[in-house]
Amino acid sequence: MVDPYIKIQEATRRHQQDHGCGAYTYEDGAALVKLATALRPKRILELGTALGYTACCLASSSPVALVDTIDADATHIQLASQHIKEVGLSRQVTLFHGDFERTLKQLTPGYDLIFFDGFAPTIPIIRKLQNLLNSGGYLVCANIALADRDTAKKLSDEFSNPKLWKAQSPIEAGDTFVLQKVDRST
Repeated sequence: MVDPYIKIQEATRRHQQDHGCGAYTYEDGAALVKLATALRPKRILELGTALGYTACCLASSSPVALVDTIDADATHIQLASQHIKEVGLSRQVTLFHGDFERTLKQLTPGYDLIFFDGFAPTIPIIRKLQNLLNSGGYLVCANIALADRDTAKKLSDEFSNPKLWKAQSPIEAGDTFVLQKVDRST
C-alpha cells in the first residue's frame, strides 16, 4: 500500500535537513494508521506536529476522528496547516501553536488516543497526558530513547506500573511504546 502522505513525510525530511530543526518525521506512519484504525479513537491529541505527517495519518484512521496537534515552532504550524489543507483533512485537524506545558493546560480531558512525538518525554508531561486521557485510552509514545538516563529510568518505572498502564505491542520496530491507561474505577 502506498502511503498517501509520503510527500509530507519527504517534505519534513527536507525541511529538517535544510533548517537543522527538530522536525524529524515519524518513520512508521503505516503502523500508526493501522493502530489508530483498530482502536477507533474519536478524539486524538498529538504532541509534535512537525509538518503534519502524523496528524494526517491519525486523522485518516476514521472520518470521525478529530485530531488536536501541538507544536512550538510557528513555521512548522504554518507548513503543517498548508499540508493538511492540501490533503483535505482541515476539518479533522486543529493546530495549536505553543509549548506543550502551557498548551496542555488549555485542553479538556477526554482523549481516546494521545501520540507523543516531541523530543524525549518527561514525567510531568506524561502525567498531564494521563490526566487528559480517557480511562482505557491509549498513549502512543515515541522518542523515549532520547531521554537522559535519569528520565529514562523514571519513564520505565512509570510505564511498568500496572496500576497506571497496561503495555501493548510496540510499533516503529519497538521504538514507540503503546500503553493503555488502566481503568481505576473497577
